[in-house]
Amino acid sequence: NAPRHRGRAAGKSAEACQSMNSDYDEAATQAHAFAIRDGRHSDAAADIARGTMRLLAGLGMTPILEFTLANWRRADVAAIGPKGEIWIVEVKSSRADFEADQKWPDYLDFCDRFLFAVDPTFPIDILPDDAGLILADRYGGEVVREAPEARLAPSRRRAVTLRFARVAAQRLHAALDPEFTVLET
Repeated sequence: NAPRHRGRAAGKSAEACQSMNSDYDEAATQAHAFAIRDGRHSDAAADIARGTMRLLAGLGMTPILEFTLANWRRADVAAIGPKGEIWIVEVKSSRADFEADQKWPDYLDFCDRFLFAVDPTFPIDILPDDAGLILADRYGGEVVREAPEARLAPSRRRAVTLRFARVAAQRLHAALDPEFTVLET
């Protein structure tokens, strides 16, 4: 099935809708570029995140960067699939990055599947075997080890999904109207 494009707004000409869609796409692209290169991550981590997001999108998932969970931990990449499944991906750009940051177990209660994303030169033998594994570069990625599934309880799934939707909508609003301050909730 080919993806459906945004339909024509009521009362708008095809040209007006095309212009609206172009503005939307441009703003979303600028917001995405900013989120990856925001100064909190190395260029290597940004490249892995970009490739991971491309992979997830290709798998039918909808990813966002830097998703704050209800426990105030921030997942590098979170994604929701077409059936509501929730994946969290922790990006690691080096051995030192992995060894210094052991917060990832705090993410497990907020996803159906948890994966690490690393570049192809990363020493994968140091990563836990009970997590999925993505090898990625700035152009794309590949799932080389499936993540075990641990289905969320319905109430937790609803809470995470609602938070995901609100954050994504707030980020789009901020991209489309940069003069308006939107606080992620």
